[in-house]
Amino acid sequence: MKKIGILFGQENTFPQAFVDRVNEKNVDGIVAEFVSIDKVMQGEYMGYDVIFDRISQDVPFYRGMLKNAAIAGTAVVNNPFWWAADDKFFNNALATKVGVPVPKTVLLPSNQHPADTSANSFRNLSFPLDWEGIFDYVGFPAYFKPYSGGGWKSVYRVEDAADFFSKYNETEQLVMMLQEEITFDSYFRCYCIDRKDVLIMPYEPRNPHHLRYVSNAEPADQKLLDLIKEYTLKLNMALGYDFNTVEFAVRNGVPIAIDFCNPAPDADVNSVGQENFDWVVEAAANMAINKAKIHREGLNNLTWGLFVKASVNDELISFSNVEKKKAESTKSKAKKK
Repeated sequence: MKKIGILFGQENTFPQAFVDRVNEKNVDGIVAEFVSIDKVMQGEYMGYDVIFDRISQDVPFYRGMLKNAAIAGTAVVNNPFWWAADDKFFNNALATKVGVPVPKTVLLPSNQHPADTSANSFRNLSFPLDWEGIFDYVGFPAYFKPYSGGGWKSVYRVEDAADFFSKYNETEQLVMMLQEEITFDSYFRCYCIDRKDVLIMPYEPRNPHHLRYVSNAEPADQKLLDLIKEYTLKLNMALGYDFNTVEFAVRNGVPIAIDFCNPAPDADVNSVGQENFDWVVEAAANMAINKAKIHREGLNNLTWGLFVKASVNDELISFSNVEKKKAESTKSKAKKK
């Protein structure tokens, strides 16, 4: 019997619906349940072929447990090694290499020294920074946010240099990034599941949280929706996330990726709405079942993005090169046959 487990925290509606849907499908030899942990022993299999992670970003113990489970062969969604290494600033940098438009963004050091450091720890950092060059590049107004944070914690809209420095003094030891404000005509949030299934949802980030998913929006142009889907898949193929959301602000007909490092996105029926919720539950159940079917006992069953794969193969980080290699490999195999 292959076992799928879901690891979660305070959320209520999605975990139960996910387990119920997997089991309702009644796939021979596959069952789903809530993950149960009574001990974590180094390198030992924990009884799950697939674990769907919804909480380790907030619980370091779970992150360590999931890495151990992965070593023993569990397919963890999302890959805990990559998730631990990723951040929003890197996401933006990668987007520039795979052809997805993003806001102009600059990484900034923390306002206060991290614990156990001193001024000598920063002798490679110019002081002052080139503030004039930074502000000219990004422009005002702008958004000031943590480079690896989630949600809207410690996010500021800054009007000018004086406002920026005032907010900077509030950020303590957070590493921040300053990002161009995108004045948008429309906005979309997209679920991407299994790096192939995409749900594009009209979204209004300026509304209260429970009113952000817009159900009465005007139908969008199909060419725009196709481009948004293409960009969503490009980003998730590069990053290697099996469960993620991507947000796009559309300015003058161009979708600009605003936030796409959301490996544990909101999936509560009370915020996303019943129709979106049902889609996510179904797609997530199908993904988990497929991972259980192809699971290889005792081997590495994690998903790795094209960025990592291309790096391992010492190739340039671009989809054209990766796809070219795939095509050449396929032709070579065909000739041998």
